Amino acid sequence: MIKLKRNAVAMLVGAVMASASVQAQVGAPEKEDLKLGFIKLTDMAPLAIAYEKGYFEDEGLYVTLEAQANWKVLLDRVIDGELDGAHMLAGQPLGATIGIGTKAEIVTSFSMDLNGNGITVSNAVWEAMKPNLPKDADGKIQHPIKADVLKAVVKSYKDQGKPFNMGMVFPVSTHNYELRYWLAAGGLNPGYYAPAKGDNTGQLQADVLLSVTPPPQMPATLEAGTIVGYCVGEPWNQAAVAKGVGVPVITDDEIWHNNPEKVFGVSKAWAEKYPNTYVHLVKALIRAAYWLDENNNANRQEAVSILAKPGYVGADAKVIANSMTGTFEYEKGDKRPAADFNIFFRHNATYPYYSDAIWYLTQMRRWGQIADTKPDSWYEQIAKQVYQPEVYRQAAEELVAEGKMKASDFPDFGKETGYKPADSNFIDGVTYDGHKPNDYLKQFAIGLKGDQKL
Repeated sequence: MIKLKRNAVAMLVGAVMASASVQAQVGAPEKEDLKLGFIKLTDMAPLAIAYEKGYFEDEGLYVTLEAQANWKVLLDRVIDGELDGAHMLAGQPLGATIGIGTKAEIVTSFSMDLNGNGITVSNAVWEAMKPNLPKDADGKIQHPIKADVLKAVVKSYKDQGKPFNMGMVFPVSTHNYELRYWLAAGGLNPGYYAPAKGDNTGQLQADVLLSVTPPPQMPATLEAGTIVGYCVGEPWNQAAVAKGVGVPVITDDEIWHNNPEKVFGVSKAWAEKYPNTYVHLVKALIRAAYWLDENNNANRQEAVSILAKPGYVGADAKVIANSMTGTFEYEKGDKRPAADFNIFFRHNATYPYYSDAIWYLTQMRRWGQIADTKPDSWYEQIAKQVYQPEVYRQAAEELVAEGKMKASDFPDFGKETGYKPADSNFIDGVTYDGHKPNDYLKQFAIGLKGDQKL
């Protein structure tokens, strides 16, 4: 647990802030002492940086950061009020709001990053895939690696009567949907959920069996042979390389270029009870995200040193640096440039786009977590119920008014609709348009669409 203790200096800072114009506009925080949760992943970085650089204090907030055992515990503690807010999977506020697993109203006004995940396979699976992978003229394996090459390996397991088990971190995680997307694009069925039948395994009709493993446990679970691959955030793909137990085959940026990843989530009741506190929190997180990407990632090495502390990610700094400083190592010794593996502020990464929320909802429908067809208007309604860009806009405009940031750092709020342009930067070339979720689903050979149900 990392705790910021109040002292005389902090009290003085709070008094000065209370008299500043920003406090007059937004209002002083209704609640100053906060406990925020996170999972030990490098994309919790905005929380760590906001703490270490004093951005929370600048907003009159006195914060305790506390690592959580897993995503379910984290969500439950936000719902119960034990945590004021948390680093969350983007699917968690949406899944909770529509009643997947736990039913609760969770909202977000801040997206924490783009990209940041990878898919790793065991050494044995890699050796089986490797002979069939295309190579460049210089003999290096071509990337991105598609799941088509995995089909023969999965078949060999099936012929031997062995299940092909892979891990992901949570049923509504980006990792679940990215792994499923990659497998399905290669012609492998990752299985369906059937909540109406009481089956929430997500393994119906599956060629590849997916199950939950907490992120820090992924390399050890792979080494033990319980799973033969996984999708997870960093540093747990690079940790498999360092330990010599697995090989990352693809990053999520290669599955969907500049895909949305984590969010900062709070309960709707908390946001309504502490609106000023909420804006101040978002302000601090925006500044932290900006710092992480500032001057072409010039601060990343310092960020690595911070994240390596036991109270944050607690992994070896060299392992964290592999992805955080603009490279990514696939097979041991095959380190390649990956300048955008982690994006925290560029490309409006922190803005809560409705179209990002709708993509997650389409994947919940595609794999049966949403059992019945829904009209396009339903997707928009849920997105607007959970994602709150108006809070983000208020925080951003305050930062501009204070001279801490520039208007050009943010979207043009006067023109912003909350929908990104149609996007075809997926590994299978399918185009996603957030305005037309049902038309998007119809494009997939594998997955539920229209009136289909299990």
